[in-house]
Amino acid sequence: MNNMKKIIATSALCLSASLSFGANCGDVTIAEMNWSSASLLANIDKIILTEGYGCNAELVIGDTMPTSTSMVEKGEPDIAPEMWTSALKEVLDRAVADKKIRYAGRSLSEGGEEGFWVPQYMVDQFPEMTTIEGVLKHKELFANPENPDTLRFMGCPAGWNCQITTANLFQALNLEEAGFELVDPGSGAGLAGSIAKAYERQEAWFGYYWAPTALLGKYKMSKVDFGTGVDEDHWAKCIGNKDCLDPQVTMFPPSDVWTVVGETFAANGGPVMDYLGKRSVTNALTNELLAWMEDNQADGEFGAMYFLENYPTVWQAWVSDDVAKKVMSSL
Repeated sequence: MNNMKKIIATSALCLSASLSFGANCGDVTIAEMNWSSASLLANIDKIILTEGYGCNAELVIGDTMPTSTSMVEKGEPDIAPEMWTSALKEVLDRAVADKKIRYAGRSLSEGGEEGFWVPQYMVDQFPEMTTIEGVLKHKELFANPENPDTLRFMGCPAGWNCQITTANLFQALNLEEAGFELVDPGSGAGLAGSIAKAYERQEAWFGYYWAPTALLGKYKMSKVDFGTGVDEDHWAKCIGNKDCLDPQVTMFPPSDVWTVVGETFAANGGPVMDYLGKRSVTNALTNELLAWMEDNQADGEFGAMYFLENYPTVWQAWVSDDVAKKVMSSL
């Protein structure tokens, strides 16, 4: 009789916990930001939360500033899968201290990546081009066809935040004195197009770019090492400042990219919070997935399905065996 009471009591506790999580999971809003990697992650989360955890997950339109503001002020949406937080660090850290949001885990395990790059085929020919000294040793290869008296360095498009940092590093590296012209590509598409054109013709290219992107998934590029490491203090005080008078050479610091969760959901999210804490992807894999999406004209939803079907060993490490089975059976 006592054993029967224990069994009933244990069952009741399990049911209570299950119902509690189900109720708290319930309706979940996920911000789908307006760039490909963020859309991909949002759709991966939607499928796993819906099929694996029984949530009623809904995607809502998002972007960095409006989404972060809404999460801090209104507690909505519940989850922002890919938030580039470096530019908002002070605001978001204050919101964490005020218990309005939480950082659940790193979306990109290495953080966002920026740098000066050359095509891999140039490094294959001249291995020393992995360094800035090697690039300058072969600088004559970067002749500017539109201005024969200069060498061409493709910069960040005007109006983007990276225009300031790129211009300061261009100055710090004395690239103008070396004969380079800092060329404005006009747009992100123009910058990407210049890399694609160089690759198709196997021509020299030197300039700024970032990851993860579909382009770096399609075209193998080598990031140039300045030999300095990262000076985060100088970066914050000078390189990121348009009024910087004496920029010094430093590598680009990785950009913090977090999954941000509203405090109300975080406090009751249970196993979903465990999943979000583990759900992190490398830049190399993200580049690969974005390239597949672009080649197949796939949106975030189809990209998520492709990922879940073809990379089970990656995402199954984020969830329990039971959740993995449910997600697999739904596919």
